[in-house]
Amino acid sequence: MRFSHLIQINDPFNPLIDSLSREQLWRGLVLRAENPLLFVLALDRFEIVERGENALARVLHFGQLRLRDRVSFSPMEQVRYEIEAAGDSPAATLAMTIEEPEPGQLFVRFDYETLHDDAKASLDAFYSSFVKQAYVEADIDTISTIRRLAAEADALG
Repeated sequence: MRFSHLIQINDPFNPLIDSLSREQLWRGLVLRAENPLLFVLALDRFEIVERGENALARVLHFGQLRLRDRVSFSPMEQVRYEIEAAGDSPAATLAMTIEEPEPGQLFVRFDYETLHDDAKASLDAFYSSFVKQAYVEADIDTISTIRRLAAEADALG
């Protein structure tokens, strides 16, 4: 399954939404990778098992399920997750890319790809609309958390 959607970060026509700078947005996307407990509700704990200049490897613990992934960073542009298959969970990728079609007009594009065998394709077709909606809701929550953390950081000086 492939799925992509876009979330607008700054809206010049909505004064009720505080704008984020590209740097604030980037720091938030990196924080999601480095401390997923702030962003992923069902996550019990995590470990960073390897760290490089623009990458890290993690183990995420969801009860008995352990997911391993590798996160790579293209500074100020993209955070990419490559998730290994585990149990009934297929291998998958997620890329969060900052787009700025005009100065200050920030968006984040979320690109998902789930790698599965054809035997599960019919089930996947049935559940894909539910999965896509869950992805969108999780991504909206991610941006809301980044906004909240940015506002708290500003309030603290």
